[in-house]
Amino acid sequence: MTESVDLLVHGGTVLTVDDASTVLDDGAVAVRDGAIVAVGPSDELRARHTATDTIDASGALVLPGLINTHTHLAMTLLRGTADDVTLQEFLARVVPAEARLLNPGAVASAVRVAVAESLRAGVTSALDMYWFHEAAEETARAAGWRLHTGPLFMDVPEPPDGRPYQERLEWARRYLAGRPAGTRPVLFAHSTYTLSPEQLVECFALAREFGALIHLHAAENAAEVAGVEVAHGKRPVELLESLGLLGPDVVLAHAVDLTGGEIAAIARAGASVAHCPVSNLKLGCGIAPVPRLLSAGVTVGLGTDGAVSSNTLDVLGAVRQAALVHKADGDPTAVGAEQAVRMATIEGARALGLGDELGSLEVGKRADLAVLDLNRPHLTPRHDPYAMLAYAAQASDVRDTVVDGRVLMRDRTLTTLDEGAVLADLEALA
Repeated sequence: MTESVDLLVHGGTVLTVDDASTVLDDGAVAVRDGAIVAVGPSDELRARHTATDTIDASGALVLPGLINTHTHLAMTLLRGTADDVTLQEFLARVVPAEARLLNPGAVASAVRVAVAESLRAGVTSALDMYWFHEAAEETARAAGWRLHTGPLFMDVPEPPDGRPYQERLEWARRYLAGRPAGTRPVLFAHSTYTLSPEQLVECFALAREFGALIHLHAAENAAEVAGVEVAHGKRPVELLESLGLLGPDVVLAHAVDLTGGEIAAIARAGASVAHCPVSNLKLGCGIAPVPRLLSAGVTVGLGTDGAVSSNTLDVLGAVRQAALVHKADGDPTAVGAEQAVRMATIEGARALGLGDELGSLEVGKRADLAVLDLNRPHLTPRHDPYAMLAYAAQASDVRDTVVDGRVLMRDRTLTTLDEGAVLADLEALA
């Protein structure tokens, strides 16, 4: 007797990214009600299940959907407007432009392009820090894409949404109180240089009242660290620790300029790091001490940052950069191929507090996955799938993308977005 499932992905090499690093050469993944109900040999699962929909993954690699642990999706609107500048010059250029240009409609249009780009790259979810998050949330939901977002706190003279700080606190409280049961809320406290210590304490207290994940920029470059030290007498991570704010509910973006003591503090608190190697290099920020963070036991995920500082939302590109850049000191094992892939999948899920739901292809987890076409010259012959992903694969190799059991890209065609109209809309806005 066979069991009925909604989707059966079969015939491919299944990279589960489970704790045992299981790889099934001719494997299959069965999905019902958006959850993975079986993973195993293709022949066995095909005999046991009848499926409403199937994906024949023969000659392909099936992997967990990639997770972007730090980005600003609607920055696609400003792509190409702040290149070859320092972080501080970048902010001086982008922040005023955001005040002039952003509104819910613009954010929705820019996020639609970001979702399309992400789906094409096998990215199934993102932690998105930006203005008008409700518009982004609605847009992602309409496309069936998994978005982790929430209220943003950034005390600037002209916030795009016009909300002063105190009003923002009350608005964020209403939003967090109204979140559906069973979903983890998120709160974004931009940084230690755009919020005062008192404001940081208030934001973190509000987040913790509702069990929210807290995400902020920290120690992105030496100039930021020096500025915070001058203003508050402590470096960013030192300041957070002194205020009692570091904890397992905190994800620090970038974490480039860290001391040994700060790495120990992050590890002690159980906080996570979103490593953005492409953006960090492009802005001349430096290279985050990821090998030292990993050695200390810190969970490290991968992010692209926004499409202004990285220019693409290609998490596979971040995987390659993470696997390469840390070898510059002479140790080719500093961050290996498998570690880099895990940072984009299961470690990213753990950073978001969602390791039991996302990041690997295991029974009981949500069915977020990508199918990558291996019939390409640059992916032939096939030996180590982790090395192939980290050093050779490209976003354009992704053929199918599934989010919560729903096929959002099939045979390189998006199923929930009119790609031509989406691109034309943003081009007109730009």
